[in-house]
Amino acid sequence: MTNVDLARVEFAFVTINHFFFVPVTIGLAFLTALLQTAWYRSKKEEYLRLTRFFGTLLVINVAIGVVTGLVQEFQFGMNWGAYSRLVGNVFGAPLAMEGLAAFFLESTFLGLWLFGWDRLPRKVHLLTIWAVALGTVLSAAFIMAANSWMQHPVGYQMVNGKPQLNDIWAVFTNPVFLWGYAKVLLASLVTGTVVMLAVSAWQLRHGGEREVFIRSARLALAVLVPAILFTLLVGDELGVVEGKYQPMKIAAAEAQWTTCQPCSFSLFQIGGGSNDQTPTEIIAIPHLLSLLATNHWNGQVAGMTPLNQQYNKQYGPGSYVPNVFIQYWGMRVMAYLGMVVLVIAVWGLWLIRRKTLATSRVFLRVAVWGAVLPFLMNTAGWFLTESGRQPWIVQGIMLTKNGISPTVSVTWLWISLIAFILLYGTLATVDLLLMLRYSREQLPPPRTEADADAPLPAVQY
Repeated sequence: MTNVDLARVEFAFVTINHFFFVPVTIGLAFLTALLQTAWYRSKKEEYLRLTRFFGTLLVINVAIGVVTGLVQEFQFGMNWGAYSRLVGNVFGAPLAMEGLAAFFLESTFLGLWLFGWDRLPRKVHLLTIWAVALGTVLSAAFIMAANSWMQHPVGYQMVNGKPQLNDIWAVFTNPVFLWGYAKVLLASLVTGTVVMLAVSAWQLRHGGEREVFIRSARLALAVLVPAILFTLLVGDELGVVEGKYQPMKIAAAEAQWTTCQPCSFSLFQIGGGSNDQTPTEIIAIPHLLSLLATNHWNGQVAGMTPLNQQYNKQYGPGSYVPNVFIQYWGMRVMAYLGMVVLVIAVWGLWLIRRKTLATSRVFLRVAVWGAVLPFLMNTAGWFLTESGRQPWIVQGIMLTKNGISPTVSVTWLWISLIAFILLYGTLATVDLLLMLRYSREQLPPPRTEADADAPLPAVQY
């Protein structure tokens, strides 16, 4: 493997591992804020106990997630020095905003929420958890703005051969950012609600307090159904936007080598990879690809072969086709698992309507194991987005092979990659064990009527 290959593998490994924690943090922060709001408004003890229970899981995830995210910043300087020097004037702005604004907002108010139970008025304390949720959302916004600029550069001018930011508003109104950011937020809601549903289902299966955890299961399902539906709809619209600005990515996601109009969508096919331009479609739905890529029944989708010829004339000789296998199956893993999550969510709502959710052993078992699905979906979506941009590190401006630090060696990359695998493996194990342990804990005991108005002690960790 070349130094470019190893640097890409290392960055992918670090980013994917970090992105395991990001959607859980965003989703659980919002759900914990909803639970505390329900307690503040209703004064029902069940909601307070659930707030502190799921708040513990939120804190564990934030603590590990912060550590995994810090390494990404250093990688730009360690392995991607040429890229950093070229686009630092643009890419640095949203990253600085994320660190100086969103991260400090999130961490400061998380501290106030953790230790302010018996020190802050209840309304003020409630606002702190909503500030935490806002901080997670803002953090994702700045990171997505930077990433979307790499997918579709806007708001810059070339100065001495380097892009220089001259319109920050254009960066935050980038169509790729608007739809990509909406999808990330919705996917985070899906992830958080599926985790909450899985924990509630495990508690209901193993003798947890039924009247309490049935409330958290209901909340999770009530949020999950619209969240997964809107995720699928926004993902479709994001595909249309990417079809306009990154047509090669959409063509690769269908393994479409020739231009078609109208275009069918293959549910499954054999072949069609980077070295096979004649795939065998097993099941194909007519016109569906045209709808997904253009929003028109008979829309035209450009093929990879004519697009590659166009890019050769525009950017110079070379292959501008991404890894077709990753694109094709990344999109299908994401979409198919999304449909499975939707089925589970609708099934759960049907059981709630019948008042049999707590006693349905089959559903509770499926809901527990369903916690894996959003993580697979998020990873597949990351592969679809980032691999589909290749061979560009910044679309139309810089090729990935030109972004590597000129002095970084294969030996150094192997050493750092092995070190990161050991470090992240340890962190992932610690996080999993802590999440499993505390999700199986009994709820804190309810307070007596005499203590109902007494200050609550801070949660002990």
